[in-house]
Amino acid sequence: MTDNNSAKISRNVVFLVLVASLGYFVDIYDLLVFSIVRKASLHDIGVADADMLSKGQFIINVQMFGLLLGGIVWGIIGDKLGRIKVLFGSILLYSVANFANAYVTDVNTYAIIRFIAGIGLAGELGAGITLVAESLSKEKRGYGTMIVAVIGLFGAAAAYEAAKYGWQTAYKVGGVLGIVLLLLRVGTFESGMFKNVKDSNVSKGNFFMLFTNAKRLKKYLYCILIGAPLWYVVGVLVTLSPEFGKALGAQTPLSAGEGVLYTYIGISIGDIVAGLLAQITKSRKLTMAVFLTISVVTSFIYLGSTGITHDRFVWICFFMGCSVGYWATFVTIAAEQFGTNIRATVTTTVPNFVRGSLIPINIAFNAFVMHYGMIRSGYIMMIILTIISLFSLSQLKETFGKDLDYIEEEAGIS
Repeated sequence: MTDNNSAKISRNVVFLVLVASLGYFVDIYDLLVFSIVRKASLHDIGVADADMLSKGQFIINVQMFGLLLGGIVWGIIGDKLGRIKVLFGSILLYSVANFANAYVTDVNTYAIIRFIAGIGLAGELGAGITLVAESLSKEKRGYGTMIVAVIGLFGAAAAYEAAKYGWQTAYKVGGVLGIVLLLLRVGTFESGMFKNVKDSNVSKGNFFMLFTNAKRLKKYLYCILIGAPLWYVVGVLVTLSPEFGKALGAQTPLSAGEGVLYTYIGISIGDIVAGLLAQITKSRKLTMAVFLTISVVTSFIYLGSTGITHDRFVWICFFMGCSVGYWATFVTIAAEQFGTNIRATVTTTVPNFVRGSLIPINIAFNAFVMHYGMIRSGYIMMIILTIISLFSLSQLKETFGKDLDYIEEEAGIS
């Protein structure tokens, strides 16, 4: 291979990582913009203060269901038609939905459009991580996915800043960002590993392959369960911070939008540390175990902060974010567990199923609240989810440095 060809390939890979990173930026922007503008937007469309929590949880649950459904659809498309098709189709659907979101006037319409946006968003991270993991060397792909996560997570900061100009403006900005990203993606190249299996007779994008073998199914479920505590921290502890603040006797009302901002700044830093730790120790499992343990400590500090002040809240959100900054590591683990013919399906569905796990988490949390109150229920849920996550992690094989150029046999695991 000539030096010119090598340089061209290197530039293509760098461009691919950048495009995937910006895709995740838009993904996080839209995923969190509702948490940030929840109260302001619901107030403007006529929701009473007493209904803020229930209506807000209804809308976010509908959005998460869209992510669940979209994860399956885009994952199958990614394995059957290519990763690039997902990157174009998902962002187009998301952009249209976001513009529409700026003009909602009632809760049901709001929920329907968030559902459509959820479907659109579902393809972003999985397709991007799959492309990066398959395009970089096995020694360096951890750095690539780390960069995707770090740049992407600053979408939270962008959402927070845009929301300062009004919730309708925040949604319009999200739509514009999506269109810009769509134009940037012209010129991205397809995964070589996908091209190798594209015209073969092997079963591709068969979601049901995950259920035809007990070991493969367990592995898939374990990949989902190891990420549940992260979304509990973001989707419950931080998103419901105004309610937690009241229960803790906060001196001033806590802002969910501000909490989300500083949590995701922490997650960005945590992702860097997690990525480097995995590269140094050559173990993604050890990295996950360390971060899961620390996340329990930071969550307990938050839940034990009686009379919490604004400054203490901001710092705790930042440290909770650092402690759950294993998102890129977690998604990379999922990508490395399965063969090329269903890798996009797995890598797209797993993070969206984790996000969708917020639905049963919310249901369980609300049931606990009825009996034990906000704070005690916060402790109970964190303990349960962390135990489940650590057990699931123990059941997965270490995949650091694993060669990904292989396929899954329909009857078993290759």
